[in-house]
This record gives sequence, structure tokens and C-alpha cells, in this order.
Amino acid sequence: MRADVTLVTGATGFAGWHLLSSLKPRGTVVGWCRPGGQPPKEGGRIIWQGVDLTHRDSVVSAVAETRPSRIFHIAGAPNVATSWSSAVSHLAVNALGTHHVLEAVKLAGEPCRILVVSSGQIYQSSDDPIDEDAPLAPSNPYGLSKLAQDQLALNVARDERLDVVVARPFNHIGPGQQPGFAVSSFARQIARIERGLEPPTMRVGNLEARRDITDVRDVVRAYERIMEGGVTGRAYNVCSGRSWRIRDLLHELLALSTAAIDVEIDAARFRRNDVPIVQGDGSRIRSELDWTPTIRVEQTLRETLDWWREATSAGLEA
Repeated sequence: MRADVTLVTGATGFAGWHLLSSLKPRGTVVGWCRPGGQPPKEGGRIIWQGVDLTHRDSVVSAVAETRPSRIFHIAGAPNVATSWSSAVSHLAVNALGTHHVLEAVKLAGEPCRILVVSSGQIYQSSDDPIDEDAPLAPSNPYGLSKLAQDQLALNVARDERLDVVVARPFNHIGPGQQPGFAVSSFARQIARIERGLEPPTMRVGNLEARRDITDVRDVVRAYERIMEGGVTGRAYNVCSGRSWRIRDLLHELLALSTAAIDVEIDAARFRRNDVPIVQGDGSRIRSELDWTPTIRVEQTLRETLDWWREATSAGLEA
């Protein structure tokens, strides 16, 4: 299998599935999921493989068999909150898994461009917009695992001459996101309250934090742009350049609801070391690759809530 193969790791995840939906027809597309995982029923045009990123030989074998010409490496443990209780697994998947993918490409010895998806969580917190030259000092185990991944990717581009580019996405939201993330949690609770499945009181965490928010569909469009035109060995922030207060996002969602809903602050939902403000600077990707977000946050919130309404109605919600 070689004739122009695109490999997407983490293909059943939030961003991975949106990327598969966005990819323009081009040769063969291979999606990796966890061994034993169930690919989506609508993923018929994708060749699915179950691969454990933490198992070196499995990764090396799968890359050798697939012989991809480009890899979107999106797979990873994605949650800041759970990283405090599962730091080892985050490091194993995000750092060791990335090392295995890069090593497998090197061993395969064939031309292959690799996009490694890092995170805006690798930067030191700042009240100012954060660009790619800002200090790297993550404030949580998730960010630490992504920093290791990020530096592995940039180092092999420099020292091993692999064709690697890095995306550093900030917060992204949209239809299909799991409820461990604030906006999706809000939307899920509203959908359940509207159907009478929960009492009309939402439980929420810190509403005063401000986050740089981008629609996931804009984010995967940025991944494609970086893959096509990014400079080897270079990192690109993927962000809106605007920070939204979480309280304002919640109010936007509540305004879309058909139910009267109270809001209750739940201290158990507060994160350790929660950074007050995160705002990225997307000047590099805008000037070098002509990418800017096009989907307004209001649209994203409406479509996220509608997605949860449909999932709740169908009994498919997570």
C-alpha cells in the first residue's frame, strides 16, 4: 500500500473524526483507532486499523505495512483534568506514542510528511497573547506530556531530517466533543434538562476563566493548511486570538435553551492550577499560511447544543 496514502492517528477522536470528514479525496485514507475499538459506521471509505501507540513493534509494523506519504498524528490523551490522576498514561500516549510514530517513519525510510499535533498548553501562562516564541512552561501534567511530544517532533526534524511540522492548537470546541470539556458539558446538561432527564439546575465549575476558543472544523482546516504549506521543523499556533470568558459561553448556550435553567457552582468541578486567562497569537499561521478561523463562536455553540439534543433524543449520549 503506497500510492498516496494518508494516515490519521486518533481517527475516531473528536478532532480526528472532523479531519476525516474534511479531508479532500486524495488516494487512500487509513485511520488508526485503539485495538478492539469500533470505527464509526459511517466511516466506510476509510481503511481502519487498530494500533496501540504505546507498543513500539505494533506501530513500526503498521507504518511499514501502510507506507503513508503523509501522517496527521492527532492521537493522544486529551484531557487536562484527568492528567492529574493519570500522568503516566498521558506521558505514555502523548510522548512515547509520538516517539514510536516518528521512529517508525524513520525506519520505513520512505518520504513522508508528518503533522504532530501538540498543544497551546505547553506555554507558560501569560496575561498577554502567546506566540510561538513564548517560554515553554506547562502548568499541568497534560501540558508536560504535550511539551515532550512537541520537542520530540521538532528535534527529529532538526537532527534526523524528518519532514515534520507541528500544530499547537488552543481550546477547540464543536459538535461531537465529549462532556469532559466545559462547553460540551454545558450543552449536554441543557439537552438532558430539556428532555426532563435531569432537574433544571446545571452544575458548573470555574466560570471566570478566559479561554481562546476555535471551532474544531476551523482547527482541522488549519491542520490541512500546515500539512500542505508549513515549513519543516516549524511550529504553528492554531487559535482565534480572542479569549472568551466561560461564563459568557454558558450564557450564550442558556439563551438557546427552551427550558428555564438555574446554575449552581460545583467546587468539585474546579481544576487544579486553573490558569485565569489563555489567549494565543495566531500571527504566524495567518501570515505564512493564510489561515484564519471562519466559524463564529455563536454558530459553534448552537450546533454543539443541537448535536447533544440529537444524541440525547437517540439515547446515544456519552
